Amino acid sequence: MKHMKVGGLMTDDVVSAVPATPFRDVAKLLAEHDISGVPVVDEDDHVVGVVSESDLLARHEPIARHLMTTPAITVHAEETVADAARLMVRRGVERLPVVDEEERLVGIVTRRDLLCVYLRPDAEIRRRIREDVLTDAMDLPMDAVDVHVLDGVATLAGRVRRRSQALTLVGLAERVDGVVAVVGRLSFHEDDTRITSPTRTGHDIAR
Repeated sequence: MKHMKVGGLMTDDVVSAVPATPFRDVAKLLAEHDISGVPVVDEDDHVVGVVSESDLLARHEPIARHLMTTPAITVHAEETVADAARLMVRRGVERLPVVDEEERLVGIVTRRDLLCVYLRPDAEIRRRIREDVLTDAMDLPMDAVDVHVLDGVATLAGRVRRRSQALTLVGLAERVDGVVAVVGRLSFHEDDTRITSPTRTGHDIAR
């Protein structure tokens, strides 16, 4: 299933500092560009740390080398938006420097950038569910179930053959970029998720 990648949302015109950038110049960068942090890069554009507003307030050191938080928390351009969002929440950061295969700085992505995924048009979300989930992932006809999307909430209605299919459909639809929630109104002909207990025989009875 296709997922939006960080590289498609990041800002590639990155404001950065070097380890020798003075405190005052770092503060000026944040103020002039209205940002809350800058990545610090070495001579090969490798990210060696990040200086945030909090770092400036907490430490009165002369240059970025002594101000920055290390190691830098970065994300690769080919990672999914969902993975980047989870990383931000887990590490409690507002922005992530984006690096390429050689760990060189290529962009920056913020929480606000990631929220743009949830502005995806309802018609596009519906198309992705029908094509990526029903047809590609489940190998079902595009009209196997009714798909309705309103304000990012997808409703799946109809009847499928097995209960496991209904559960999988809902689970995959929840992972489509832009989906806020999924309402499952699916029925099924056969419940193949029930575990059948083996038939008890006379030999099973404790004596």
